[in-house]
Amino acid sequence: MDVVAHGLWGGALFCPRGRKNFLAGFVVGMAPDLLSFGAFHVMRPGWIVGRLAGEISGPPPFALLPDYVFYAYNVTHSLIVWAMAFFLLWWFMKGPPWLIFAWALHILCDIPTHGKSYFPTPFLWPLPTPFVDGITWATPEFLAGNYLCLVLVYGGLIFYRRR
Repeated sequence: MDVVAHGLWGGALFCPRGRKNFLAGFVVGMAPDLLSFGAFHVMRPGWIVGRLAGEISGPPPFALLPDYVFYAYNVTHSLIVWAMAFFLLWWFMKGPPWLIFAWALHILCDIPTHGKSYFPTPFLWPLPTPFVDGITWATPEFLAGNYLCLVLVYGGLIFYRRR
């Protein structure tokens, strides 16, 4: 799923709890992709500018990506790492860190929306993971359906809030 949609789904989880929680859920929902690919885009601004301008289409080729991107992707897209972080934070905070459920939602959404050929979701990393050959999130039909669902969810949240 694209990074903005991840943020919007994460924000939807916490929208009923106020603006600050919405913004935090939005950022935490995007965090796995930002932590994986963010440094690459910062160090190669021409790539993201070309992509936004429509001069470059498709994802960056594997050869262009530094090794840390693959490692960071494994770490940030693992439910095992997420569970360890959840329980560690719970112990330190003396209560469940509900906000990081936006991170778990990110991982769960990526499992069926990534193909095996480009960054399949390593949801059991560091254990062997049975990769799912899902629907690529970048297909126009999926993007339209995903954003339609987001419009419906946020419409429902607005309706609920006004009642």
